[in-house]
Amino acid sequence: MASFLSLSFLLIFSLCLSFVFAAAAPPPLDGLVPNGNFEEGPKRSNLNKTVIIGKRSLPKWEISGIVEYVSGGPQPGGFYFAIPRGAHAVRLGNEASISQYLKVKPRAIYSVTFGATRTCAQDEVLAVSIPGQKSELPIQTLYSADGGDTYAWAFRAPSGVVKLTFHNPGVQEDPACGPLIDAVAIKEIPPLKYTKGNLVKNGGFESGPHLFTNFSTGVLVLPKGKDPYSSIPAWIVESLKPVKYIDSKHFLVPRGRAAVELIGGRETAIAQIIRTRPNWRYTLTFTIGDASNGCHGSMAVQAFAARETVRAAFVSTGKGWFKTVSFNFRATSTRTRITFYSPFYHTNINDFAHVCGPVIDDVRVFPVRK
Repeated sequence: MASFLSLSFLLIFSLCLSFVFAAAAPPPLDGLVPNGNFEEGPKRSNLNKTVIIGKRSLPKWEISGIVEYVSGGPQPGGFYFAIPRGAHAVRLGNEASISQYLKVKPRAIYSVTFGATRTCAQDEVLAVSIPGQKSELPIQTLYSADGGDTYAWAFRAPSGVVKLTFHNPGVQEDPACGPLIDAVAIKEIPPLKYTKGNLVKNGGFESGPHLFTNFSTGVLVLPKGKDPYSSIPAWIVESLKPVKYIDSKHFLVPRGRAAVELIGGRETAIAQIIRTRPNWRYTLTFTIGDASNGCHGSMAVQAFAARETVRAAFVSTGKGWFKTVSFNFRATSTRTRITFYSPFYHTNINDFAHVCGPVIDDVRVFPVRK
């Protein structure tokens, strides 16, 4: 009897400890980093006009080189700064950088979402990095004409604390030039599981980078060559140009809270490798449409699976519309790559500098019933 009571006590004690540790575990990161919108500015005594004086004068950040604290609107010298996500931003001069230490989970995947805009017509590059992982973004291409481009960059945490750095590696002819950063957020990307009846992981694109709530022109997800860890888990951006991750609050999304817009024509493709059985037949279904964002014209999405392909075409008026497409294919190996791209280039009907494209959502693959 005594041994039974002791065993019961140990079990109850272990359960209590499990609940305590579970309650103490920090929730997954998903939001702005400390002072990620730069609304907490330096003291006036630490500013020389707009230039920040002092390595730690920008709250929660470390700076190196010439970093300016700027406000949106007209600027001296004829510049105009579009800062759509708030009132303030930082501008990185030649070889300048800002950094912040973040607590993360070792070996977990994180996606950093940030607003970045060029300020001059010259070629501008923005490097984003943690120790051992780095990417350089050519930001001379404006995907949103109002300057509201938002990017996502993913990394695997090598330790419990990482130093996130944004750096302007270029030396511009005009020292007044340099990229603007107006918002920085981070999100932990949890491991994915299969949905019952679907061989595609994250087929509805519900798992993805952090989405800013107050302003969105979508989030540009970088090609694999620029970012080996995808901010849209399970999917590979196999192209020269990024794809755009869009949300249902600011765009028409066929199903759920998110989808992908193929904005770069033949230079934008997204793919996933799924498990299949050789010689088995499968059905691939997916939904295409327009995001109700003024993207217009004759659109098409080209889909590939094993040796089969289909081109799904439609005409968009830019006011929101979608349809579901399906076709069968026979697997030729234990791994099958499914790929989607848009063969045409598109722009907004009211703004030809604003590139856009067809939307893809709700991708499913399942065996054909015999």
